[in-house]
Amino acid sequence: MKALRRNFFCRSTQIVAQELLGKFIVRNLRDKKIIGRVVETEAYLGAKDPASHACKGQTKRNSVMFGEPGVAYVYFCYGSHFMLNIVTEKEGVAGAVLLRGAEPVSGFSGKTANGPGKLTKAFKIGKKANRIRLCPKNWIYFAEDGCDNFKIVKTGRIGIKKGQTLPLRYYIEGNEHVSKLEGKR
Repeated sequence: MKALRRNFFCRSTQIVAQELLGKFIVRNLRDKKIIGRVVETEAYLGAKDPASHACKGQTKRNSVMFGEPGVAYVYFCYGSHFMLNIVTEKEGVAGAVLLRGAEPVSGFSGKTANGPGKLTKAFKIGKKANRIRLCPKNWIYFAEDGCDNFKIVKTGRIGIKKGQTLPLRYYIEGNEHVSKLEGKR
């Protein structure tokens, strides 16, 4: 597995969201690794996106979105689970990709990762991951394995009120680990 470098994330949020599909997300724990294949993402575009935490400018909470690309932006959502985003774009321009689903590859203990809250639980990711650089030196990173033989589906985002009709959700067609949409797969 070849780790993705910072320049992979220093690009358009929409491109990164699509090109993360098929890549591995790797979580190093003391005694094991959890590895999953990214199968679903959503792009959040900063000031021009009504659903983005950065749509009204920089705050203490969202300042990570304006910083270095390839860094985790983790926040607590709906009082019940954490969400993992990856900062994109160049410094000073807000953008992030939400990880919505991963296919279990190794180290999973019967847990699914077909939804952003389930993904962070399966990978044991919490607030402590906020603002860490996603690289092999740290405990979360992304890697390439050459998997690109799939079709990408683009739809409106789900689970939000504003900006849901924007076609910024991407997933691997036919993958059973994509989050459920209104009771359907």
